Amino acid sequence: MKRDKNSLTYADAGVDIDAGNALVDAIKPLVKSTRRSGSDTEIGGFGGLFDLASAGFKDPILVAANDGVGTKLMIAIDAGVHDTVGIDLVAMCVNDLVVQGAEPLFFLDYFATGKLDVEAATAVISGIAKGCQLAGCALIGGETAEMPGMYKNDDYDLAGFSVGAAERGTLLPGEDIGEGDVILGLASSGVHSNGFSLVRKIVEMQNLKWSDPAPFEPNRSLGEALLEPTRIYVKPLLSAIRESGAIKALAHITGGGFTENIPRVLPNHLAAHIELGAISPPKVFGWLSNAGGVSEKEMLRTFNCGIGMVAVIAQDKAEIVQQILEDAGEKVFNLGKITMRESDAVEYSGTLEF
Repeated sequence: MKRDKNSLTYADAGVDIDAGNALVDAIKPLVKSTRRSGSDTEIGGFGGLFDLASAGFKDPILVAANDGVGTKLMIAIDAGVHDTVGIDLVAMCVNDLVVQGAEPLFFLDYFATGKLDVEAATAVISGIAKGCQLAGCALIGGETAEMPGMYKNDDYDLAGFSVGAAERGTLLPGEDIGEGDVILGLASSGVHSNGFSLVRKIVEMQNLKWSDPAPFEPNRSLGEALLEPTRIYVKPLLSAIRESGAIKALAHITGGGFTENIPRVLPNHLAAHIELGAISPPKVFGWLSNAGGVSEKEMLRTFNCGIGMVAVIAQDKAEIVQQILEDAGEKVFNLGKITMRESDAVEYSGTLEF
């Protein structure tokens, strides 16, 4: 039968508008679950709204951050586990806001795929909503893009965008960081969302499948264990900042580890002295180091090695801040002190006990 030359549709080109509409209907309850003061979380318009006055701010400075999840997404796609990477997406953005003393207010996501799978996309966005709840921010909008030819059918990519606020004069790092200040570390939940190209290389070298038991956690599959989501530190840190008034600086330990991230919040004349023996790294890091033959130096500049966030506090206030964080459910390590810089911005003593 001869095809009508005027019958070609968008669906024939690989884009399913009906699937997109079905996704919007499926995620409406998830979006509403993130409602907070200042937002209404209604989706479907051309932009999301946020009222700073209703959120309680008087003279706010806005702070913005965006990020992705990296090649950790490839594990989620291959393992068919889609409900946690959305938490990672939120975490990578909001943790970058709180280190500047800002309260995350709202979040937007970008989900791109070759062919829209409504069930998988809903699972991803359920994770985003969960992350927003953990961070206390509202999911006020997003974009779903179905792009056949750009991505393989089952592949998808994520990007996240978040905005926070702090009252003028309260942003971190402060200008009073000095020699003798204490460095506290907050435990990570695992690898978080950095270094996964190396993680996947090691898994490939070991001829493992994502469905195999994790060598470092045999009661879970390798895929599930590696997909443990990034810890969101927002609420405990905001409590510590507001209750103690003693936090001088915070550093989110992402790609580059201590070596690259701590210097970002220090004056040029100061250094961080880290006692590696004070850290209790999760077993996954010992496995990665041993299975991949990765040196300690390389581990420290690639992974968080068990510490996802670092705080700098005056020595006489360190115990108070530690207690607030522990009461909020964080595992806290006393990592070392701020010293005068002689050469490197981060100096290490001891070794990591994997």
